[in-house]
Amino acid sequence: MYSSLAMQFLYLQTTGTAHKNGLMQKLKVNKAPKFELHRRKSTSFLVLSNKGIERQSKGVIPRKQTHLDPTLLTEAYNSCRKICAQNSTSYYLGSLLLTEERKKAIWAIYAWTHRIDELVDGPNSRLTDSAVLDSWEKRLEDIFDGRPHDKIDAALADTVQRFPLDIKPFKDLMKGMRMDTWKKRYENYEELELYCYYVSGTGGLMTIPIAGISPEFASSTESVYKAALSLGTAFQLTNILRDVEEDALRGRVYLPQDELREFGLTDKDIFSKNVSEKWREFTKKQIVRARYYYDLAEQGVSQLNSESRWPVWASLMLYRAILDRIERNNYDNLTKRAKLGNAEKLMLLPLAYAKATGW
Repeated sequence: MYSSLAMQFLYLQTTGTAHKNGLMQKLKVNKAPKFELHRRKSTSFLVLSNKGIERQSKGVIPRKQTHLDPTLLTEAYNSCRKICAQNSTSYYLGSLLLTEERKKAIWAIYAWTHRIDELVDGPNSRLTDSAVLDSWEKRLEDIFDGRPHDKIDAALADTVQRFPLDIKPFKDLMKGMRMDTWKKRYENYEELELYCYYVSGTGGLMTIPIAGISPEFASSTESVYKAALSLGTAFQLTNILRDVEEDALRGRVYLPQDELREFGLTDKDIFSKNVSEKWREFTKKQIVRARYYYDLAEQGVSQLNSESRWPVWASLMLYRAILDRIERNNYDNLTKRAKLGNAEKLMLLPLAYAKATGW
């Protein structure tokens, strides 16, 4: 369930293991309001490693250089652009605000992650098993080694040579895809948060080297990384609230089961599309949580490279507006899909520009 907007231009290297000292402890996500996270445990899987920060922020990741035919690359990036435009108009609109080199890199990342998402959510997902995902993970390693299998791979292979991308978040995304092949329920928010990191946080975390950090903040990047964690979580929580009905058709419920029970709800309410007052109150609380993470994310956007701030603000505001749409639909996300019209999207762009430039 990879984020359909995915314009999360913030990247960090995660370790997937617990760290108890120094920078590891400093970079944990701030606690959200008590009512929503009162059962949360450590979020140590979302923290940085010192080595990861150095490798990503200083661009010192060693990479085997492979010559790729310029004509092939032109076709490859154009194919990625089409995949992006056809599958996520909001994401594509945001990418057009970037410089030429940056937007091509974003298209390449989007196209590759979209293909992985299709393995578990596409029309042939029933054929996807562990062996299939294993083969795609090996293919990912080939891309980072400069051995692309096709045009889409070639675009990503070129991108990882131009920018200091690390393979870790791509592999973590694969973990999220594996979860979708067997895990249909999430008992509490701790479980859901980890899933949000795998399938959405990573999408943003892949791209900080492309967005870049403003030179004036290069020596102090903690807030940018924390914003990355928050933005990825916010996007995925928004996806979940928008796509409740669609996910239910696949037999999946990406909502904390313990919180559903607190409101007297069960999966049956979702499958029967019972938009009761209990459901509306439950949805209100989930929206509060998502907005909390958007607020945290805003704190790091101003530290990005000036050429990347506008598209990031645009993405954040476009996606957060989906929550407003759910509210205007009277919290009915079981029979109505919250969607922004093109006019609404275009109206938000100048507001995002004002935020990005400090007007």
